[in-house]
Formats: sequence, structure tokens, C-alpha cells
Amino acid sequence: MADLRADSNRDGEVTFDDDSDTHKREWDKTNGAVFLANIDDDNERCKATGDDIAIAKCNDAQDDVVNGDDDALDLARLKSRPWPKTPADATGHIAILTEAAKEHVRIFRKVGEGAADFEVLAEDYVFTAAEIQAGFELGIEATDIVRDQEAWDGYVEVQLTVTSPTKGESTDVVLMRVAPVLTFHHLLPTEQVWVSNTRSAGNAAMRADLAASCKAAGLPEPKTIDDEDPWTQDFFEPAYMTMPGQGGTQHVMRVNYRSANVFEPGKKKSPLRPAGKFVFKQRGRDIAGIQQFDITHNPDMDTLNSFGNFETVPPHEKDGESFPFGRVVRGKTKSYYPDKSFTKMVAAQGQQPLIDVDTSWLLVAHIDETISFVKAPTPRGWVMLVNDARLAKKMLEDAVKAGKGDTPMFVGKSWVDFDSGEETPAEISISEVLADTEVMKASAEAAAEVDAQVAILKKEIGLTDDEIIPVPFLHTTYAGKSAAYQPGTVNGIYISDTRFGAPDPHGPTIDGKDIFKTALSAPLAKIGVTVDFIEDWDDYHLGIGEVHCGTNSTRTIPEQRWWESGR
Repeated sequence: MADLRADSNRDGEVTFDDDSDTHKREWDKTNGAVFLANIDDDNERCKATGDDIAIAKCNDAQDDVVNGDDDALDLARLKSRPWPKTPADATGHIAILTEAAKEHVRIFRKVGEGAADFEVLAEDYVFTAAEIQAGFELGIEATDIVRDQEAWDGYVEVQLTVTSPTKGESTDVVLMRVAPVLTFHHLLPTEQVWVSNTRSAGNAAMRADLAASCKAAGLPEPKTIDDEDPWTQDFFEPAYMTMPGQGGTQHVMRVNYRSANVFEPGKKKSPLRPAGKFVFKQRGRDIAGIQQFDITHNPDMDTLNSFGNFETVPPHEKDGESFPFGRVVRGKTKSYYPDKSFTKMVAAQGQQPLIDVDTSWLLVAHIDETISFVKAPTPRGWVMLVNDARLAKKMLEDAVKAGKGDTPMFVGKSWVDFDSGEETPAEISISEVLADTEVMKASAEAAAEVDAQVAILKKEIGLTDDEIIPVPFLHTTYAGKSAAYQPGTVNGIYISDTRFGAPDPHGPTIDGKDIFKTALSAPLAKIGVTVDFIEDWDDYHLGIGEVHCGTNSTRTIPEQRWWESGR
């Protein structure tokens, strides 16, 4: 009888010697075969140049050829059980039953002993009685990830039919699911930090301090991206896909999302943020690049498409529901939202349900301007860092009460008019800051807005006040929107379990200590995290961004298997 098997028990092998792969029409926490979107470039044949449309199309699934031994490893396997008593007049046929999957799934037939000896299986291919008697092997790949659950949900049923004019027909079906793309949360160990090299003095100062922090954390020196775009966090987002490998391992394909920032909508073939092509420079063996965008997305909302507005809440449970890979949190409202096609693609992965908070009140409108996450020795295992403008004001008021109102802030720093290039000294006393009605008004408004963000995150995640560390800095107003007046110290990079790289606040020094440095370093020291203060004033703070905006990180693939999540 027909017997088609896949790795339904997820041990990395397809076997017939027991019942291990017999739950082949099920897909749940314990059973169900997985396959990959084979969109890397194992032979590194794809060019990282060309227009935005063409550059994204090149990958191993672009053709119907298995491009070498490494490419063959990206194919999930199916096998038919040898059937020695197959009638001599029998023939076999493989069909994709899931209609929506047909344009997204490709099957190959093993034709030789070499690892890459596969040929694409034609829809009308007929297996002979001899092939059915001996048993045959197939490889399966998706030609793309799931981008829209309504178009294709990632599942596919593959059917083997054996037909004999004298003995009748026998069929068997296997259910498989394509791996989702998952993003990294802060608790995963950093392997590599990235930063743009814009060749400016301000950028050089930031890179030097960042390198020192990485060295102290035992990490390699940050890798530089040769690009004038300093906002390294914004133009790409590291992610990954996995399927079961042999011996309890995971077969991993790293992924980099390109941001959906449309910089030049008039250029139909190359409208996207140029720096985002970095994801295709990285494309190679077991590394894929993905882009998704709508060129008609309202340009007034384009800032929301930057990945500074894309963070992953660490793993947690809420009301008995587990989120082992965390959840994606972004700035989004009904009237001010990121590219809907990109949002639909992220949601379609199904493992990291989205949380939306309002960032529309911020000039840059990125979620990393107000929150971050670090490990902590608590039952949850982590805490959330949150901007607290009220605390910043109180700290300054307390200093005035202590007779320190004349103490200066921003010593040696300058504000720059980007239209004229004119510099004016930024140095200002504590009392003068408190007397600045614009800063005080913007800070009060920011505090109320952050309260609203925290309320949503408490509701969605189940956080308590004890799991939130306030990070004080004030706000001001630019073009009618809010931005950090002081360097926003929450907007830093979590470099390792024990080090957080925050922008140097250049706050008032009282009794030999910058009180805003102490306000961050003291509570983090209690949970075992050292703060490295990184100089970012000239290029980043003045550009309405900070350290996190200007950096990125590649992190370790987690041990958790997504197929065990129940989603």
C-alpha cells in the first residue's frame, strides 16, 4: 500500500522502522513535519547590486535546481516506503493537494547518490512500479515565506497515489508546514554588533566607545557598514528560520528583513532606503534577505517602517498563555501606522503576536525612544526600562533644593542649526532648564504618553511596577512633536547579559557624579548590569536619535523550538 513519510516526529530523520513518523496528517505541539522557505544563496551567486525589485528576487528558490550540497541541506525530505509487492502494472503520482500552496511549494525527486542529485518533480511525472517497489526520496522547499495568511497559511498536504488497473488505488497524505521567520529578543546572547561608518567625527567617537563596551563584554569588535546612513538599527532587522535537524539539532537559516522605508516613490524600481540593500550584501550560505513594501504607503508615516520602531518583548506568560519567543511591539495607531503589507507579513509568521502602542506623539515615532529590556534575577527573568520624564524633573528640582541650581548640564556641547550649520552652546544650568516652559510642557506631555504605553504593555504582558525600571530624561518639542531633550538613556544597546551601552547624558555633575548616569547605573547594578556610557551627542542626539538607533546586533539562535509552541 502507499506509504509516504516526512519527519513528522521532528527528530531530523524520515524512517520506516517504527511508528515514529506516522502522525503525518497532524500538526500540533508534538507532531507535524516542517520545511523551509529556501531563500538563501548557498553558492553566493546572487549580486548585491541592481534595482530594489530585481535584487530581492535572487535566491536558491528562484530556479528549479538544487544548487549544490549546501542547498540540498535546506530541503526537507519525504520518502515512500519500499513496497516490494507493488503490482507490475502500478504507477505512482505525487500531488500537492493544498491549492493555495501550489504556487509557493516545489518538490524535487532524488535521482542519484550525490547529496545534490535532485531533479524538480514535474507535475505530470509518473513513478514506475520499479520505483515504487524500491521506494523513492523527495525534497521539498517553499519558494517564499508566508506573507499573507489569507493567501497561504504555510501548510501543505502532499499526496502519494499508487494506481493499479488490476488491484485498484491506494493513497497516503503528509501534512507539512513552512517555518516562520522569528525575530530576536534582548535576552539572547549577542554574537556581533553592527554600526555604520559615516566617516564623521561624531560617528567615530560613538564607534570608539561602542568598541570599548563590546571588548569589556568579551565580544568581537563591532563590524562597520560603510554607509552614510547612520541609523543602523533602522534599515535592517535580524531574524531566523529553523527546521528540525538530526540528533536534536536545528537546521538554521538566518534572515535579515529590509525596512519598508520608501525614500523615493518616484523611482518605481528603486524606491527604498538605499542602506537597506545591506541585507542582500549579507545574503549567502544559510542567510536570506527579505523585503516587503507598499510604494503607496503614506510618506508622512514612513518613519514607522524603520526598525527602531520594531522591538521584540522577551519570552513571558500571560493568563496561562505562553509566548516563548516573545512578542513584537511597535508604534501603531488606527490613523498612524507602518506599511500594512509588512505588518501583515510579520503577523502571518504566527509566533510573536503584535502589540501596538502609540508613538505618534514622538517626532521620530520609534518605540526604542521610550522602552528597552534587560535580564534580571526575577521570576520573569527580565525587566523593562521605561523613560520617566517626571523623575528627571524631580531630580533637577531636588538639586535646586540642595542649593545646586547653578550646576551646568551639557558642558562643552553645542546645538546645531542643520539649515544654517550655526552652532550655539548647549551648556545650561539646572535652574534654567526648569525655567524652560517648552521643555517642562513637553516633558509633562511625554510622561502622560509614556504612561499610556506602559498601561498597554502591562495589560498585554502582565508586567508589574516592580518589573519596570524608570529611566529619567526630559523632552522638548521639534516641529510640534516630542523628542528627547537630554540624551535618551533608555535608547541604548543591550550588549551582553551584564552590559548596557547607553548614551552619555552629559547631565549635571554633583558631588563628583553625573546624577543622570547614576540614575541609570545604580538600579541596573542591582540586577547585575553595568552601564557603559557612549558618546553620541554630535551625530546621534542632535539627529534626534541615540545609541540604539545607530547600532544593531546579531544574536544567538535560541534553544526553544518554535514547533513546540502550539501556535
